[in-house]
Amino acid sequence: MEPIMTISTLVSGANLIALGILVGVFARIYAKTKAQLPLGMIFFSGLLFLHNVIGVYSYFSMMELYSAAVLPYLLAVHIAELAGVLIFLKITLQ
Repeated sequence: MEPIMTISTLVSGANLIALGILVGVFARIYAKTKAQLPLGMIFFSGLLFLHNVIGVYSYFSMMELYSAAVLPYLLAVHIAELAGVLIFLKITLQ
């Protein structure tokens, strides 16, 4: 496995952890308030979680199909997503 692909997989794993925490936080908020907004946030976070699961799965199952030239761009996308999710998590926990 390419080193960049390994790093991208680790970043996706970090995304999965952060998104799992977000889903848990929004589920607790929904349980207390029964408001609609947390349901939307659970759906949104769940879709991002699914995106990362599919991404990690595709890295392992279709490794030989990825061009080495595209891997830095995929890593950049995952890092940008992680930054956004972590900021979202920080704001949510405040």
